[in-house]
Amino acid sequence: MSQDFNDPNIKDPRPSSPVVPVKLGLDDKIQFRCRKGIACFNKCCENINIMLTPYDILRLKNRLGVTSQEFLDKHAVVFEMDGHGIPGIRMKTKPGSAACQFLTPEGCGVYEDRPTACRYYALGATTMRSKDSSKPEDFYFVVKEEHCLGHDEPRTLTVREYRQEQGVEQYDELTREWRDIILKKRSSGPTVGAPSQRSLDLFYLASYDLDNFRVFVASPFFHDVYDIEPAYFQKLLSDEEELLKFASRYLKQVLFGEKTIPEKPDAVEKRIKRREEINAKQREQMQQDMEKEMGSPE
Repeated sequence: MSQDFNDPNIKDPRPSSPVVPVKLGLDDKIQFRCRKGIACFNKCCENINIMLTPYDILRLKNRLGVTSQEFLDKHAVVFEMDGHGIPGIRMKTKPGSAACQFLTPEGCGVYEDRPTACRYYALGATTMRSKDSSKPEDFYFVVKEEHCLGHDEPRTLTVREYRQEQGVEQYDELTREWRDIILKKRSSGPTVGAPSQRSLDLFYLASYDLDNFRVFVASPFFHDVYDIEPAYFQKLLSDEEELLKFASRYLKQVLFGEKTIPEKPDAVEKRIKRREEINAKQREQMQQDMEKEMGSPE
């Protein structure tokens, strides 16, 4: 028997969404202001589920003075973004709590380097590619949670002005190519197929562990395969934002075959030779381990 959920005497059991289902462009206006002293101050930080982008991690690990690997180990949680196991990173919360680990009584402890999701709140942003277009489209929407009183503040401004005020433009710009990889993977579906473990490892390395990705770029293997102009190569080793943009190019080349990074003429031969050397060392180590095990007393 069906129920009429328009009847005010019947409580709708379905969970309500805080997302206002109105698609906004950059010049559409919103009413919102968050300020210190508002009654709900810090409430949004007490129950978080924040996905971190590569640039978020770069800013936060530098803010804390740690390596990218140390940040990931101490301050982040890995999750699977899709059914194929593409790794995503979420902000770790305080022990035994859903609150942000950087929340203090005075507010955000890393405010100047806060993640993209925090900068956007109470806006949401997403990117979609329509069937008739090869170019992804950005659009925005308002998120109204019950605890948030910022929507009652007497201030209106455009989405564009809000993004500028929150300093989100640089974050979006340095994450755009990476988001395009995620969108392309999702829109391709089963046509691309399940990624190999090596592809998943490379995605994690190039997306999140920037310090070790720099080590990889500086390695003899990378030098043997890719033909990069010396001045640009040195810039990659010294400029983290440039390296981050290069990492997305590298992933597009590895995952989707988009050849934007030139390879050396003998790259394939060197790659095969290096793989053979690695396999030979692995076989030799296995043989030594077996001999050691057989020769050890029971």
